[in-house]
Amino acid sequence: MTVTARADARARLTARELTLAYEDRTVVEGLDLAVPDGRVTVIVGANACGKSTTLRALGRLLKPRGGAVLLDGEELAKLPTKRIARRIGLLPQSPVAPEAITVADLVARGRQPHQRWWQQWSAADEAAVARAMEHTRVAGLADRPVDELSGGQRQRVWLALALAQDTDLLLLDEPTTYLDVAHQVEVLDLVRRLNHDRGRTVVVVLHDLNQAARYADHLIAMKSGAIVAEGTPARIVTAELVREVFGLDCVVVPDPVTGSPLVVPGAPWAPEAPASTPVSPPRKASP
Repeated sequence: MTVTARADARARLTARELTLAYEDRTVVEGLDLAVPDGRVTVIVGANACGKSTTLRALGRLLKPRGGAVLLDGEELAKLPTKRIARRIGLLPQSPVAPEAITVADLVARGRQPHQRWWQQWSAADEAAVARAMEHTRVAGLADRPVDELSGGQRQRVWLALALAQDTDLLLLDEPTTYLDVAHQVEVLDLVRRLNHDRGRTVVVVLHDLNQAARYADHLIAMKSGAIVAEGTPARIVTAELVREVFGLDCVVVPDPVTGSPLVVPGAPWAPEAPASTPVSPPRKASP
């Protein structure tokens, strides 16, 4: 099964014949990808399908073995790092903060791409950091060391750093990791608002297919390092696709709140009831 609905005409970020590998293990080979501009694109797939590896390449954290990633028609590998950081914000999986750094200081590092040797900090930097911390609801943690926070709090701080970069393109690898369901919805609602209110192009890797279908304008489903379907969730999320990509039998119904596709897994496994043992009639007592 292959379903595609590419949108190359309005794509600032693209990949052409992309091959990605770790040492001698090829993860992605010959991948073509176009990220629709001004939309929320979500990449889904089973574990080890290549979705996070692809996102790392789009953010230049991983050098392609073959092919290229292009930003506004220019090969990403040939652009200066600082120039890329002004245009692409990236939240990778499991980032590590410097020891004892505070929340405010970590988020402020998102402004480094905008610094000049003659102007190290400005009112615009201050406003961007404050806005990012307010959006992610970590302003009250400003003076706390990052390594003393809970996993969910740290994840929101890292998201604030990415937002403080104030880029038009935002790449997020599993941004809901460590978050409870309420904060997952809060973060994804924030992503949607950033896209709607400020026109940011966002690419998100998610494990939860129902969240992906709810928040994506453009959905990309990957399997074994290749794109097997892409397009609007309403068009491509079917029981057949879920079975092919995730190996799961399901029923797809409209979400009662949003109308987006909602994947309902098939009946759970249950042990068979043991066969009933015949009950012998009571023995008569000896006289």
